[in-house]
Amino acid sequence: MTWRMVVRHYFLTMDGAPIDHLQQVEAACRAGIRWIQLRMKEATDEDVRLVALAAKKITDASDCALIINDRVEVAARVGASGVHLGKQDMPVGAARRILGEDRIIGGTANTIEDIREHCRQGADYIGLGPYRYTTTKKNLNPILGLEGYRRIMRLLKQEQLAIPVIAIGGIEMRDAGSLFDAGLHGVAFSGMLVHAGDRAAVVESLNKLF
Repeated sequence: MTWRMVVRHYFLTMDGAPIDHLQQVEAACRAGIRWIQLRMKEATDEDVRLVALAAKKITDASDCALIINDRVEVAARVGASGVHLGKQDMPVGAARRILGEDRIIGGTANTIEDIREHCRQGADYIGLGPYRYTTTKKNLNPILGLEGYRRIMRLLKQEQLAIPVIAIGGIEMRDAGSLFDAGLHGVAFSGMLVHAGDRAAVVESLNKLF
């Protein structure tokens, strides 16, 4: 699959931003992001489907993966690259039966136990967090911080669980180097890009850290 290898920077659209979700997708593609998650927490499935259809035209033109947050059926209907599942969402195995083997499925994790279960069910990558407090997510899981990431990454290495792990939750540019040093495969972010004056510079700075 073209997007089987998870890239290093992963943009999540956000509610309450100064630009709407579709404009965020356009901005991320222009900035050079190649993995985008459409994350419309407050919208109906139909609203997400309509935005996803328009977003897919943009991401296809930019050779970018479009991941749908939570809505497995929407991802299937619009032909998205895959889906990202939260801890309270459909299990990875059930989503795989709907989407098939050629779609990307990621899972949110907060503990080593979460990661083990996602691996058992065949997830392609893990979104591990939160790193710090973030306003983009309600009912936030316990904050991990850098030491929490280091501990979990050590355990993964000991258990030989080889799966890309993406840091998520309040990530800022100043955090990226330490997170990569801790063994994280990449970083996911929203506000760091949306609120940037020069969005392409954000992506360029991340690329220099890899």
